[in-house]
Amino acid sequence: MWKQPDFLDLPARAVKPRSQGITHVLDKGLTTPALEALLWQAGDLIDVVKIGWGIGYIDPTLEDRLKLCRHAGVMVSLGGTLLEIAVAQGRLDALRRWAAAHEIDAVEVSNGLQLLPVERKARLVRQLSADFVVFAEAGAKDGRAPVRPDCWVTEMEADLAAGARWVIAEGRESGTVGLYHADGHIREELVEVIASRVPVTRVIFEAPRKSQQTWFVQRFGPDVNLGNVPPDEILPLETLRLGLRADTVALPWPGRPAVAS
Repeated sequence: MWKQPDFLDLPARAVKPRSQGITHVLDKGLTTPALEALLWQAGDLIDVVKIGWGIGYIDPTLEDRLKLCRHAGVMVSLGGTLLEIAVAQGRLDALRRWAAAHEIDAVEVSNGLQLLPVERKARLVRQLSADFVVFAEAGAKDGRAPVRPDCWVTEMEADLAAGARWVIAEGRESGTVGLYHADGHIREELVEVIASRVPVTRVIFEAPRKSQQTWFVQRFGPDVNLGNVPPDEILPLETLRLGLRADTVALPWPGRPAVAS
């Protein structure tokens, strides 16, 4: 069995099962062999696999996907869009029964389509947290929607109070909306407002791009929670967290020795 070397001084990382330093991966329809290989290589680094959008509803390999993740100790979450559609069609109870029958661990309660008042969303979080781990997402998927930091924080606070395990700051798989400007640059003022009022350990920042992941590691340290990480970015992200990449190698951490000349 492979054993990671230990001759370098690296920052401490929380180990699984962990409540911070979460790596939340977006699964856009990996084949079963691809998922099996990913979990064999990087399962210890993955905390959550989100089956994107409504893929879980149409995927004939769903049960195989769930079994692989259970064996690897990885939580599986449904995508928020599936829940939003079920709610809009009055099929929430049917979705709950279907998800429970498949022993799905978690659901994402989002309002990306902007159809739910904040109070209704919080009620959904409260209802669903009785049966599932709930990830509650703040922010719209439409890049034209106004970004109001106070509204994001109020929504996050309400969702946590209603029973969400974590709240997610929207960035989409493109990294061009919500937390980000259209060019992918971070709305730093939004992040700072969130960090000033919501425990950062309870926030997952969607960060699909390397530049965005780097910024969050530099700002909050190696155990920042990051979401919508592409499957091929899991190992590279861990090198960012551990200072094994030029972008973060100069970061200070408690007890780090000076670099030898």
